[in-house]
Amino acid sequence: MKVLLAKPGLDGHDVGVKVLAHGLIEAGFKVVYTGLRKTIEEIVDMATENKVDIIGMSILSGTHLVLAKKMKEVMDERKLNIPWFVGGNIPAKDIDELKKIGAAQAFPTGSKVMDVVAYFNAIKITA
Repeated sequence: MKVLLAKPGLDGHDVGVKVLAHGLIEAGFKVVYTGLRKTIEEIVDMATENKVDIIGMSILSGTHLVLAKKMKEVMDERKLNIPWFVGGNIPAKDIDELKKIGAAQAFPTGSKVMDVVAYFNAIKITA
């Protein structure tokens, strides 16, 4: 499985997403990292160009609901069916809302790399 990990918006904290990238690589996944401060459109473009199976957005800025809505909008506009998830500084109370918006999963603060790896191992991608 090929995973795109992204840092949308102005959030400049990327240690967590880099730790996740290394953990996924060690678990046998192919990982593409966007780098910092990408727009949702840039993230979707990179996902398409790299033919990834799933997109992960690391958001620590508190803008996760706004960015998730934008992700859903752009994915719908482009008629793309690539599952995406959100991780980072996500309050537990927002997880259901993120899933209603369209995220396949949300990993709140304190999630372990092994939890994300287990999730990826358990899902079946039908892209």
